[in-house]
Amino acid sequence: MLTPVWILDVLAGGMLAVAGVSAARLAGARPWRRGTVVTDTDVGHLLMAIAMAGMLAGGLRTLPAPAWVTIFGVLTCWFGYRVARDAGVSGVRALASRHCTPHLVHSGAMVYMFLALPPLAAASAGVAGMGSAGQALRYPSLAFVFALVLAASSVWDLDQLSGRRYRLASGAVTVGCRIAMSVTMAFMLLIMI
Repeated sequence: MLTPVWILDVLAGGMLAVAGVSAARLAGARPWRRGTVVTDTDVGHLLMAIAMAGMLAGGLRTLPAPAWVTIFGVLTCWFGYRVARDAGVSGVRALASRHCTPHLVHSGAMVYMFLALPPLAAASAGVAGMGSAGQALRYPSLAFVFALVLAASSVWDLDQLSGRRYRLASGAVTVGCRIAMSVTMAFMLLIMI
């Protein structure tokens, strides 16, 4: 099934907006002030948004697939370390209450998408765009599991936005970007099945 190009372009535009917000937050970061920005989160958002925009829109040229696999492999390891450290301090509750768990899932899903594409499609990822035929993933069941986890994460984040925890604009922006990326990534995985 081919996805209309305009939908992919709208999603790519949304990801470029997330990249812009993340870049602006990094540029204005004051790491010496507590709570102003979470650098690893914004770096992750910036890189994921650029990679997803490149996968969605054929006209956007980004890095080759092996470079993205390396980048997201490093991010997966980093966020895996952060989740393990948080779990060591707070126990299993850290999986739901900390910001690193969704980023671990995002990074892992990105590694999966770049590795699970057939070789010819992976070589042209970011050139042909996702609307091209013949880009089905090798392990569709895993793609479906990732999409379900990303959808559940989006619902969780939407619920959390209404709570006191994200009353600050900074936290709400981060969660809003995370929701946009989760929804877009789940959509990408589902259309590639």
